[in-house]
Amino acid sequence: MEQGVDPAAVLGFVDAVEADPSVELHSVMVLRHGYVVAEGWWAPHTPERTRLVYSISKSLTSTALAFALSEGLVRPDDTAVSYFPEFAEEIGDPRSRSITVRDLASMAAGHDHDMWAEAVARDPEEPVRGFLMLPPEAPPGSVFCYSQPCTYTLAAIIQRQAGMRLSEYLLPRFLDPVGIGEVAWQCRPPGRELGFSGLFVRTEDLATLGQLYLQRGRWGDQQLVPESYVDQATSRRIPTPGMENVDWQQGYGYQFWMSRHGFRGDGAFGQFCLVLPEQDAVVAMTGGTEAMQEVLGHVWEHLLPGFGDTSLGVPGHGDARYAAQTQQDLDQRLRNLSLTPAGGAPRPESVGDWASAPFTVTAGAETGLGSHLTSVSVASTDGDLEVTIDEPGNSLTFAADHRQWSVSEPSDAHGDPVPVAASSGWRDEQSLEIAVVFLETPHRMDIVCSLPARTAQATWRVAPLDGGRLDTLHRPG
Repeated sequence: MEQGVDPAAVLGFVDAVEADPSVELHSVMVLRHGYVVAEGWWAPHTPERTRLVYSISKSLTSTALAFALSEGLVRPDDTAVSYFPEFAEEIGDPRSRSITVRDLASMAAGHDHDMWAEAVARDPEEPVRGFLMLPPEAPPGSVFCYSQPCTYTLAAIIQRQAGMRLSEYLLPRFLDPVGIGEVAWQCRPPGRELGFSGLFVRTEDLATLGQLYLQRGRWGDQQLVPESYVDQATSRRIPTPGMENVDWQQGYGYQFWMSRHGFRGDGAFGQFCLVLPEQDAVVAMTGGTEAMQEVLGHVWEHLLPGFGDTSLGVPGHGDARYAAQTQQDLDQRLRNLSLTPAGGAPRPESVGDWASAPFTVTAGAETGLGSHLTSVSVASTDGDLEVTIDEPGNSLTFAADHRQWSVSEPSDAHGDPVPVAASSGWRDEQSLEIAVVFLETPHRMDIVCSLPARTAQATWRVAPLDGGRLDTLHRPG
């Protein structure tokens, strides 16, 4: 309340997202005037753990571009191919040759669809070459198209010019000064960070990124990012009329989306860094949902009215005792947030030798959310359930408590730690349900083992964009 945020508005937002069956949030942080006014994590997710934030990675790449421009490593009107002269003779199309750094930053290379799959198919070892070999349909700079190779090529240029990975380049310039420190970022090929996705950070780090841009690049007594770049990056550089949802139709900056209110970085399945200059506020969220427009709708409807007016026009809200009680209710609610674990009963006494052999995983193609798993094995020791999931070339073993989350950090077959939370319960005498949350991602897998058939179905709540193999379901080493 001290920063002029009505706790009833935050409580109303939490109520709304929890009542919406299409939405699953994993964390929320609300900042006003530079102070955290509310924060909560849906157990088993916790504040200290980093997680994959998908396309919010692009906004960090934009931040690297700000430094590269100010240091003269790149220039906005240089062509992309000028930074890869070894490809110049092969790239004969004049439109491909005219794509500039500015075009890449604003997703305006001229193509009419995402070119990542085609770029990789054209050259799996060097996707930049594959991308530049594919002529755009329209003149670069004329149309918007959300295309991953734009950011990938931009990131590759910065890394080539800087002579180091993006995260290394950003560490002394941004990550250390604001207190984030080292981050992990997936690479392709080895040594080149993706730029467009693959970043692992905490919710707090998303809030810090938003706060830096809210303060127009200033942090404490340092101007880290030039104000002029912040103004350009966070204003509409190109219209986005063809996007399906209203908050994606507001235009695009330099790796930032414009919103009906303020601007934002966002990533697949509900990762958000919302910056609200008019309210002097930042909202950072993580989640596991495809209903991202619905999440923003709940922010605009329930949370936004609570900034700056602690009455909301509701009888009783101006009363100090009412406000104090509402704050207590909110604090308790935020402390007790939790995802629902697997349901069901304890193991029925009538179940016989149910753990004698692995369960063969059947394809989940009918839902489009099937996994790469080949088998599931279950063992019981002193009443505790131990689950092993296998996929070609890899496996993972973890505990799964009855109707509550068991958090562990087992290593896969390659020795890499994969933090998970799992729970279990019996649907009936023939079906065992296991829920597995991969804690460093937005993803949850539901497994149902059938005793009579010795088969299992494994499906994702939201399927990982790369298919969800174990070696990408954790922070890279």
